[in-house]
Amino acid sequence: MSKDTEIDMKEVELNEMDPEKQPMTGHGQAAGGEKNGSVKLKVPEDEVTFTGLSKEELMKVAGTPGWVRTRWVLLVLFWLGWVGMLAGAIVIIIQAPRCKPIPDMSWWNEGPLYQIPDVKAFSSDLKGVEAKLDDINQLKVKALVLGPIHAVQPNQLATLELQKIDSPLGTQDDLKAVLDKAHKKGISVVLDLTPDAKGSAPWFNDNIDDVMEKVKAAAEYWLNLGVDGIKLSQLTVATNSTDWSKLRAAVQGNRTDDTKKRALMGVVEGISAPEVSRLVNTSGVDLVLSDLLSRNDGGVERIRDMDSLSSEQRSVGWGLGAAQKDHLSKLATSLGLIRLYQLLLFTMPGTPVFTYGDEIGLNATEVSYNKVIWDIEKEPSKEAPKNDAEAVRTERVAIRKWFKDLSDLRGKERSLLHGDYYSLYSSASSLSFLRLWDQSERYVTAVNWGSQAKTFTLKLAPIEGVELPESAEVKMSTDPDLAENSPVSLENFTLGAGHAVLLHFPYIA
Repeated sequence: MSKDTEIDMKEVELNEMDPEKQPMTGHGQAAGGEKNGSVKLKVPEDEVTFTGLSKEELMKVAGTPGWVRTRWVLLVLFWLGWVGMLAGAIVIIIQAPRCKPIPDMSWWNEGPLYQIPDVKAFSSDLKGVEAKLDDINQLKVKALVLGPIHAVQPNQLATLELQKIDSPLGTQDDLKAVLDKAHKKGISVVLDLTPDAKGSAPWFNDNIDDVMEKVKAAAEYWLNLGVDGIKLSQLTVATNSTDWSKLRAAVQGNRTDDTKKRALMGVVEGISAPEVSRLVNTSGVDLVLSDLLSRNDGGVERIRDMDSLSSEQRSVGWGLGAAQKDHLSKLATSLGLIRLYQLLLFTMPGTPVFTYGDEIGLNATEVSYNKVIWDIEKEPSKEAPKNDAEAVRTERVAIRKWFKDLSDLRGKERSLLHGDYYSLYSSASSLSFLRLWDQSERYVTAVNWGSQAKTFTLKLAPIEGVELPESAEVKMSTDPDLAENSPVSLENFTLGAGHAVLLHFPYIA
């Protein structure tokens, strides 16, 4: 065989070799015929694996005295640790302050009431009310107070038809549509059945027992349709009827734990806070809306009334003009004061009641309500001039947001929803009070509706388990000098004229 043939045969054998066994030559042989290097792999013939101990081997080891003692030590340590943790948990539970039981709350205590006394001015008719429910729901209201919507001519008892809707406002089917949509959104509906609401005497003065019988029959009729409550004006007159107890039974009867409560709501005007308290306790009404806040415009008097009624807070409604079906703006004569009184109403002990439009400071003289309210947050065109009207629109958008934030906060914070109340300060044009509940966040409200800045020095009468800290933090404020999240000394801080602030501080055991 020739020399060239032997070389070719070696190359064939090399190519047929497993790649791992071929020599690594890099880029070929170096000059002089020397190889750059090669790697030789040695594959073990038998792979060694660990299979653990057999059962017999384990049993031999497990039975030795050393392992027996080790197992007992570990077992004892485990149970000692478990018993120790259990004992520690029991000690912590016993020593921890117990949570205060939540009071019995009803739906009319859980958020603001939004009354629409004039459906025609609000939205033309009941179909308009249904169309506006999506927007109303954004305000986190818990109930609508509608009407009166029944048919009657002022001061004409013979025309009274409490079970018939005044035809320009719609039909029974329209009301049913409002009820169905409101209920889906978690909004209750209260119907005002004041017999002669637009007349000079809401109860016609004469034959009150006959009128009460008609109210009772109408209440049963509308409640069966799905209405959640009945409202009556001049409650002091209504409760004098010999048939008052029959009306109460018609509205409040058959209450059980698994059924929604139906509310009996009354309005009073011109009586004192102690008289309101007496009426709550003797009449059996679920919620009394008074005009105290509107009638008494001094801080000292307002604090006195809150002090008197704070223990009745789940049966008391507060409004500024709401008792008279007026807008808040009638007494809060500037847009700045609108936010002040919104904060006051949302943080007082009781149910806040607003008239439609109060969420933006609607003036009663503004008749084009639909345009003012429902388009308020739409930005004007770029071509529109930046004038005073645009500045007012911007302010009203801010007021509506302020309203929504307050409504949302009240619904989340137990201290504001049903917490205890303590007065802290009052003057002719300002006041301050504390709201707290058990171990929840505490809140301090301070408002100054006067024309001059006011310095507050907050003091709390000695109460076991309740103390004021040296400072609190701003939660919400209309005063630019009291920025949100900034600290405020409770012993001495100044609130600007026409401004309000809500402070908060944590519970400390």
